[in-house]
Amino acid sequence: MEPQTAGPWMKTVAEIPTHLQPVPVVSGAIPATSRATANTTKHASKLSIFLHDTIETFKLRVTAMVVLTAWAGFHLGSVQFGIFSFNPTLLNTLLGVGLVSGGSSVMNQVFERRSDAKMLRTAQRPLATGRMGLVYGVCLGMAAIASGSIWLAARTNPVTGILTLLTAVTYVGIYTPLKRHTTLATFIGAFPGAMPPLIGWTAARGAIEWPAVALFAILFVWQIPHFMAIAWLYREDYGRASLRMLPVVEPDGWSTAMEALIYAILMIPVSLVPYMLHIEGRWYLAIATLLGLGYLFYTIRFFRIAHTSDASQSRSYARALLKASVIYLPLLLAIMMLNAQHKEFLP
Repeated sequence: MEPQTAGPWMKTVAEIPTHLQPVPVVSGAIPATSRATANTTKHASKLSIFLHDTIETFKLRVTAMVVLTAWAGFHLGSVQFGIFSFNPTLLNTLLGVGLVSGGSSVMNQVFERRSDAKMLRTAQRPLATGRMGLVYGVCLGMAAIASGSIWLAARTNPVTGILTLLTAVTYVGIYTPLKRHTTLATFIGAFPGAMPPLIGWTAARGAIEWPAVALFAILFVWQIPHFMAIAWLYREDYGRASLRMLPVVEPDGWSTAMEALIYAILMIPVSLVPYMLHIEGRWYLAIATLLGLGYLFYTIRFFRIAHTSDASQSRSYARALLKASVIYLPLLLAIMMLNAQHKEFLP
């Protein structure tokens, strides 16, 4: 059989120009361009993870709530001062408060990285897993706290800068380590947690006044049922990390539910203090009362955790109270800002 010859429309390899001939591939070899692309993709992936972890340590949802409450305080203080609240000082205030809040969250994770690693809810945090280095975490947190405090002192007033720094020190240096030693840590932690609206007020007014104290009291009382719900939901996690939350120390649920109930009852009169100080109108009085009764309803329902042995059922009561708390506060602040009375407060 004669070998087949190329037809007029076919060319042998020898007849194809060199630059158009296929490049022979050696088994196991990777072209240089492919290696470069793979390295670039790998570096881009590492950078993406690094940036994501950095942002995650700032706890953006918590920081957003802190900024929101500071905004409410600033708005009310501005209204009392007779000025428009949307001004450059507001932006400076929210930026500074956001930096300090985020930095405090980072430092909290620095100190709790070992306990975070033991809890299912927090085990994948960057510092707990080791994806973020300890030195970087400390530098990031300290830089954010320091820069935010200095920014507030320079762009608003020294009172606001000092109060914000003291809030961060109390949260990181007192509340965080106390969680391993006493159930009173939740009560003590409510003090720095209640500071943002007071800080917002001082940023607008330059002084601590009774309406600012009333805003502080509202945030302080609101936190206890909120945190009791969280502590009950994650009590097994807290127990694994040896954190002395009330549901861990007294697991029957009675003390947890009772503490939440006492503060939910107290929430109603405390939330009406701004009306009594004549910084809020009648719409606020009516809506704040209704919201307080709603918050109380879910807290009374939460009391059922002491009467049920069904773990999933008790978690559902805690989850419902937690949802009610995170709905209650923004609504209360919104009506507070909308119904603020436009007149100078007389101490």
